[in-house]
Amino acid sequence: MEEVLVPVKALADESRLRILWMLEGRTLCACEIQAVLGLAQSTVSRHMQVLEDAGFVVSERNGAWKDYRLHPEPPPFVQGLLAQVRQAAAGHPAVLELRRRAAASCRDALCGQLGVG
Repeated sequence: MEEVLVPVKALADESRLRILWMLEGRTLCACEIQAVLGLAQSTVSRHMQVLEDAGFVVSERNGAWKDYRLHPEPPPFVQGLLAQVRQAAAGHPAVLELRRRAAASCRDALCGQLGVG
């Protein structure tokens, strides 16, 4: 039951859905997510831990940064949920704008202003 409840609960937050949509475009560090969504660093870290525990994302240390990307081989149930998340976002103007802003973010500039990613 846990393998169903954890991913479903992870999607029950608008910010986490936005993060997944942003990660469709590329790998992002916490500072980039923080800047695009206007969230506190602690909030981003909490959201990322929930998404990672649910099997949606993976993280990797990259020097001073912690990079986040969509899980390359999520569990089958999570794969199905991701397909639904992608379908819901397809062509939606707000999602396209979110992805544009994420693509334009620059960790080198942001992490100096917001704290290391």
